[in-house]
Amino acid sequence: MEWMTSPELWVAFVTLLLLEIVLGIDNVIFISILAGRLPEEQRRRAQVVGLSSALITRLILLASLAWVIGLTAPLFAVWGHEMSGRDLILLLGGLFLLGKATFEIHEQLEGAPSVRTRSNCTART
Repeated sequence: MEWMTSPELWVAFVTLLLLEIVLGIDNVIFISILAGRLPEEQRRRAQVVGLSSALITRLILLASLAWVIGLTAPLFAVWGHEMSGRDLILLLGGLFLLGKATFEIHEQLEGAPSVRTRSNCTART
């Protein structure tokens, strides 16, 4: 029962609870918008199937998160730091997010990349 008094556990629980509430509201809004485009007789079924699928998917993802958290056995060492499966997943996920954000920011600032090729440029001159 000692874990019940751990402040870190309660902070993590409240954070996860708030994230689930926000994602749940997002699912309801998104599925309602999509179901609103269907004929009246199909809307209710689409809402039930959509929300059920969202709930099942979220539970599967939470279970996989619990599995990833348990990947703490060292696989190899880099510069004296032991790398586990969890470390690799976090590192690759962080690199993906950094890369994706960089490309999105670059596209917003510079515009979409040009599709003109060298042959197109020389053909016009």
